[in-house]
Amino acid sequence: MSFFRFFRTVHLALKSILLHKLRSGLTMLGIVFGVFSVIAMLAIGEGASEQAQQQVLQLGATNIIVRSVKPPLESSGSNNRVNIYGLLRSDFQLLSENIPTLVNAIPIRESTMEFRNKHHTLNGRLVGCTADYAGVNHLKTRNGRFIDDRDQETMANVCVLGADVADILFPLEQPVGKAVQVNARFYKIIGVSQRRVSTSAIGSALAGQDFNKDIYIPIKTFQVRLGDLIIQRQQGTMTAEKVELNQITLQVGNPDDVMATADVVRETIDRNHKEQKDVDIIVPLELLRQAEQIRQIFNVVLGSIAAISLVVGGIGIMNIMLATVTERTREIGIRRALGARQRDITVQFLTETIVLTGTGGVIGIVMGLTTPYAFDGLQYVVQNFILSGSNATSEVGRIFSDMHPKIAYWSLPLAFGISVGIGIIFGLYPARAAARLDPIEALRHE
Repeated sequence: MSFFRFFRTVHLALKSILLHKLRSGLTMLGIVFGVFSVIAMLAIGEGASEQAQQQVLQLGATNIIVRSVKPPLESSGSNNRVNIYGLLRSDFQLLSENIPTLVNAIPIRESTMEFRNKHHTLNGRLVGCTADYAGVNHLKTRNGRFIDDRDQETMANVCVLGADVADILFPLEQPVGKAVQVNARFYKIIGVSQRRVSTSAIGSALAGQDFNKDIYIPIKTFQVRLGDLIIQRQQGTMTAEKVELNQITLQVGNPDDVMATADVVRETIDRNHKEQKDVDIIVPLELLRQAEQIRQIFNVVLGSIAAISLVVGGIGIMNIMLATVTERTREIGIRRALGARQRDITVQFLTETIVLTGTGGVIGIVMGLTTPYAFDGLQYVVQNFILSGSNATSEVGRIFSDMHPKIAYWSLPLAFGISVGIGIIFGLYPARAAARLDPIEALRHE
């Protein structure tokens, strides 16, 4: 009997709503777009957060990155023409030999240079590294091989090309086995790396890295062929800097030891670089925890902003329901005269509000689920018709292009629950107002 009564109440609510289709539809729009905005904004936030976490994870959750930071010329240990700063080979030896929790330590030397093959040229990053560099940075070769320990021991004059370097310098031929010119020196190509997603900049110490524009050589070859002093001439000006190592990547065996090891590394480095402050330490695990905290804050902020639109939609529903009570005053009087109780009137009008907001919630969820596809379409339009030329490569354009919303499925029941809750909260007052009408006065209403 109770189920029949519930079904009857819902049927009457739908019938009343459909009597004014346009008004009901316009009233429902506030809830529809409110639910949609909650899901869409949380999806954008979730996508951005996941992207940031993936960038951090690519650095390695058990890694500690010690990075040289270029100080102002006047504060470095330099003369007027040469900037001397950064990590020393003695720092690498001290860290690798005296911290027992480390399982690996990778020295890295790098410099921006011009790469050339006949008339093809490209400016990229020359990286001196060890064989372990590929594993730490998730590099795989599509042709040939990566540098190995034998190349290090013999200081071999060999190199591995990044994907873009190979495609630009050798567009019509297989580069493995040939030679590439780097600042008047030639290196035999032993491999080509697969294309790899670039990393974003992290703080002021770790710049964004495009691995596809790199050339990798053994670090001992780098030291012998190029040395620590790099002189570059551009447009009549000359810059010179002396750096022994640009980066040391330390790998910790146990993730539980990462933070304690990082503290030891900081203490060790501070003793040798306290005055210049030309070294920074990046702990991906620490960044990952920060990213998770930021994600939670981001979700709360975005969800709260989007929920405001639901509240606005609820106010619109209250306004319409109050107008509906006025229009149906005589109907209420007739129902009361036929024996309907105040409770019955309250339930009837409240059911109409819940059906209205519930339907809007369902439509909003369906629209919200299309967010990733709609965003892809928006990206295509913006990239091809709005951001063009230099704008497409700007920081804003790059960030927009890299964004990929991800539906947070927990937000679907949350948004629907809020929409129904809004219906109950803002529909209760009109329903109570309808129930409290005097039956005799209601019958007299024209």
